[in-house]
Amino acid sequence: MIISSEKKWLNAFPVQIIIPVVLTVLLFFLTIFFLILPILKDQMMTRKREMIRELTKAAWSTLDAYREKETSGQMVREIAQRQALEHLRHLRYGPEMKDYFWINDMSPRIIMHPYRPDLEGNDISHYADPNGKLLFVEFVETVKSQGEGYVDYQWQWKDDPGRIVPKISYVKGFLPWGWIVGTGIYIEDVRQESALITRKLTLMCFGILCVIVGLSSYIIWQGLKSERRRLKAELQAKIQQEQIFQAAKMTSLGTLVSGVAHEINNPITSVMLNAPILQRVWKSIDPVIQKHCMENGDFKVGSMNYSQIQERVPLLLEDISDGAKRVKVIVDDLKNYARQAPPEMNDSVDVNEVVKKASGLVSNLVKKSTKNFSVNCENGLPVFKGNSQKIEQVIVNLMVNACQALTDSSQPISVSTFYDAPSETVCIRVSDGGEGMSKETIERITDPFFTTKREKGGTGLGLSISDKIIQDHGGFLTFESDIGKGTSVTMSFPV
Repeated sequence: MIISSEKKWLNAFPVQIIIPVVLTVLLFFLTIFFLILPILKDQMMTRKREMIRELTKAAWSTLDAYREKETSGQMVREIAQRQALEHLRHLRYGPEMKDYFWINDMSPRIIMHPYRPDLEGNDISHYADPNGKLLFVEFVETVKSQGEGYVDYQWQWKDDPGRIVPKISYVKGFLPWGWIVGTGIYIEDVRQESALITRKLTLMCFGILCVIVGLSSYIIWQGLKSERRRLKAELQAKIQQEQIFQAAKMTSLGTLVSGVAHEINNPITSVMLNAPILQRVWKSIDPVIQKHCMENGDFKVGSMNYSQIQERVPLLLEDISDGAKRVKVIVDDLKNYARQAPPEMNDSVDVNEVVKKASGLVSNLVKKSTKNFSVNCENGLPVFKGNSQKIEQVIVNLMVNACQALTDSSQPISVSTFYDAPSETVCIRVSDGGEGMSKETIERITDPFFTTKREKGGTGLGLSISDKIIQDHGGFLTFESDIGKGTSVTMSFPV
């Protein structure tokens, strides 16, 4: 049962679309944020490192240019060094034009620092960052061992000495003067650029996600419409199949009833013909017997006295005649009810007459179900064009449902007809005092195949077909019910 339910859930149309879409979007986001973004960050850091290396080499070239002037005799070393220092002191780059170059010697001692002139000329061999790293000693050792290279440490944020952040610098030794020139990048800058790219990618991904969700929703909506149309078509096919099945049963029943009616009609006709003859015979011989009784006294006929028979025989003969007529009417009604109804609606429907016939057909079931049955028909109701047999079928179905709703024979069933002037409709109401229905049941009561009596063999088609018949007449069914208080069903037909 659980496996079947899971398969049904997985095979549902929206799920078949949603799962691939969700997996695609998830894969897209995982690719962006866990593959592409880390690669972009690494490439960004690599480009930044290459940038400061090239900038440091450019600064080194500036120093070398001034050294050539010294070598050529255009300047003495002191002037060449001073001009070189002033030239690099005022060089800036970066988005805020606050990134800079500095120079220290191999001692180490600060030769020039644009943002820390307080350190210029001082021995900084013991100067350490917050982590205890002797960064300037690290610069000297890197130059001594490699000539140039990268060093990471912590330093103030550009011109803000109160803010200490991680930094990576590239240093290169200028051996002719015994200097080390360097510049660096702040890790925070890289993080900010990375965060900016992440935000842009997030917005782009969100936009793509919205488009995907929109397209998926549209596809699902269209698919659900198609699925609903398919299910509706299947449901209509099932209803039509059931209706054909019911029609076939009714045709078979009509054939059976016709045969039975033919067999019953012969003896019933004989009874109906012979009963009046017996009544006339009795009227003829009764005076003779009365005279004999007066002259000779009362006498026995079988186990009864003649005085008793004289009163009962006329009643018995009348009952035989009425009973035969009643049997003939019931057989005729059954034949009419079971025969295939014509599709036309050309009958002049008298609802009182239809109610009378329907009540006769289910009288036996009603007598077994309740001791409190009533029929109240308003006189002078207008007639309307329709199919009397179809309406009779609906009334029979509602009366059978009313009988099945009773839990005790003292609970009532009533059938009434009346004219509703405001809506200009002729109405037939079938009410019972049975168990009633909930609001949820009433909302679904006319749905095909919905039934509360499945375990008793109910198919859920009776009220569905009844509702269709009423709609074909331009009318409508209304239900009023309370749990434990009973149900009233009203058929309304426009006139």
